[in-house]
Amino acid sequence: MVEITCVVDAGAELGEGTLWDSKAGVLWWIDIWKKLIHRYDPATGRDEVFETPEYLGCLGLREKGGLVLTMTDGFHFFDPATGKFEAIVDPEAHMPKTRFNDGKPDRQGRFWSGSMFEAPGQLEFIGALYRLDPDLSVHKMIDGIGCSNGLAWSLDSKTMYFSDSHAGAVWAYDFDPATGDIENRRTFIDMTTTGGVADGATVDAEGCYWVTIPVTSKVCRYDPTGRLMQTVVLPTDLPTCCEFGGKDLDILYVTSAVLRRPASHFVGQKHPGGLFALDVGVKGLTLPAFKG
Repeated sequence: MVEITCVVDAGAELGEGTLWDSKAGVLWWIDIWKKLIHRYDPATGRDEVFETPEYLGCLGLREKGGLVLTMTDGFHFFDPATGKFEAIVDPEAHMPKTRFNDGKPDRQGRFWSGSMFEAPGQLEFIGALYRLDPDLSVHKMIDGIGCSNGLAWSLDSKTMYFSDSHAGAVWAYDFDPATGDIENRRTFIDMTTTGGVADGATVDAEGCYWVTIPVTSKVCRYDPTGRLMQTVVLPTDLPTCCEFGGKDLDILYVTSAVLRRPASHFVGQKHPGGLFALDVGVKGLTLPAFKG
């Protein structure tokens, strides 16, 4: 049995962006639609929030201190001590119908974030996945995306996992750790068999891929061949992102979302929009900070 605890009953509209800071012993996460960055300290139970000027995408630690992140208008630095945001680059300044979404640093200290199309009742595959290098140059790596999600890397950093939530699959790419280049896309998980779509993801210390599957209440673990190994069912229906944390990296933190739905939708559910801590019996990995 997997022990599941709601550690922050935040009622997040769209919780996402889990990021463990091993030095500080805190978990960073975001509520995209409330424009909030959260910093949860498991030692004290305190969940501190920082307001942002725009919808958020994802977070990374920065080697020089603070955070690197994406918002609606591209890549930024953020200093929690001062509350100051510093714009880096907006590669989609000419695209008013997109915003940035899922991403994280790779193990070589680059920062990745993908964009998504966001307009009610519409869908266009005009988003992309970008790589921000330590010299602050930005590179478009994949285009034709509806909603970027599911980014993670294998233990040896030779495989990158990535999903377009609207395309029905998690893909694997050959990844060059030295250059950050990718090639040879193939299907890793056929998401049409799960009843949902791929959202945020991570890789554990055994090389298995964990992915949240909104609408289904599920967080699933797949081995490196794409075989389903484990399914955890949360007490609410919209898990959104996951990352390992804790002193020993043995806690899987999972965000969830209310998604502007009425209270009547959640009858029988517990802690919708909450931050959950799962004891899943395996440990995770620490992602290095962005070197820029």
